[in-house]
Amino acid sequence: MNERNSIIGKIDWVTVLLYLALVVIGWFSIFSAKYDETHPSIFDVTQVYGKQLIWIGASLLIGFVILLVDAKFFNAFSLWIYFFFLASLFVVLVYGKATKGATSWIDLGAGVKFQPSEFAKMATALALAGYLGRLDVDLQKRKNQIVAALLVLAPMALVLLQNDTGSAIVFVSFIFVLYREGFPGTGLVMVGGVTAILLFVLTLVWSQTVMYIILGSLLVLTLTYYLITKKKGIVKMLAIFACMFVFVFSVDYAFNKVLQEHQRNRILVLLGQLDDPQGVGYNVHQSKIAIGSGGFSGKGFLQGTQTKYDFVPEQHTDFIFCTVGEEGGFLGTALVVLLYVALLVKIILMAERQRSTFSRVYGYGIAGILFVHVAINIGMAIGLVPVIGIPLPFLSYGGSSMLAFTMMLAIFVKQDANRLNIL
Repeated sequence: MNERNSIIGKIDWVTVLLYLALVVIGWFSIFSAKYDETHPSIFDVTQVYGKQLIWIGASLLIGFVILLVDAKFFNAFSLWIYFFFLASLFVVLVYGKATKGATSWIDLGAGVKFQPSEFAKMATALALAGYLGRLDVDLQKRKNQIVAALLVLAPMALVLLQNDTGSAIVFVSFIFVLYREGFPGTGLVMVGGVTAILLFVLTLVWSQTVMYIILGSLLVLTLTYYLITKKKGIVKMLAIFACMFVFVFSVDYAFNKVLQEHQRNRILVLLGQLDDPQGVGYNVHQSKIAIGSGGFSGKGFLQGTQTKYDFVPEQHTDFIFCTVGEEGGFLGTALVVLLYVALLVKIILMAERQRSTFSRVYGYGIAGILFVHVAINIGMAIGLVPVIGIPLPFLSYGGSSMLAFTMMLAIFVKQDANRLNIL
């Protein structure tokens, strides 16, 4: 009893309350998005809002159990957990059930489906934390760099093979962890990534010819500057420009041969190169209408017309944010965004106060995962990023998502509660 009371006293309850606030908002938003007048009870388990309550209850139970488990367990078994979910990703490729073009689900029967990729993110965060937490791991050594990179790239590649691009992109979030831990070149990788995205977009908008003219002009100006000032590093600069020219040359091939048609259309709609509000752009078009119609204070709970008449497909899952926007307005969406920002800031502050490398790395890992999920999902709902289909943490309907994010956060809360026991 004393040990249990000690655990309760050490828990960061602000983090727990932020989590519970988001879960409750999500539950009521799902109820509103899928409300059926013939099933008016929010506790009706024959409806998705009743089923979500079951997942919430199961998540809270598992979270409570995690808080009772010895904190050292997750470090000691981090690689075992990682390889278990890595194996589950292999199983999906063989026995997985295709849903909306992605083979990322295992049908467990009785209407229950399991999505291993949601748990693989948590497992990767644990494995990376377990590996970097070893006393002999020095990220300045090439061997350790390769191992750390492979821990992230292996599950990412398997998720890509499932044709689940959205979940695969989330693994890019671990670049923030590696940057924090001093992985050489991560800053350059992030700058290079932003540059590549910019070049990709500009090439699609302006064409390769225009981009060649722009890059050629910049190259001439840069060479002139280097020759006049007699600065060193001209070879490195030429190599960077060569990579940029090659990248621009490859954009057309990658866009037309690598990306699938629906992915190409979503990007073109986002860039304004394709106007298809009744086709591929329908979801985003209706989502923006729903959010915009909410105004400053919203239409009120269960009063959203876009929501009530089911104009937005997948509104209780990937587009749950537009329910908040229509019924809560600017105030509702601002509240949700502030709750996410507060949770992310809290996790980072908690990560920085950890005494073990394992806990710190894991904290940054889940902060990165949550940030990418929130940024992309809300960006999809308001038309700032292409629709790639990932849930909004704690708000979107789904058992795998709710369980995985709850376990992810509960493990870190447990690590934080145990931090004073680490010398």
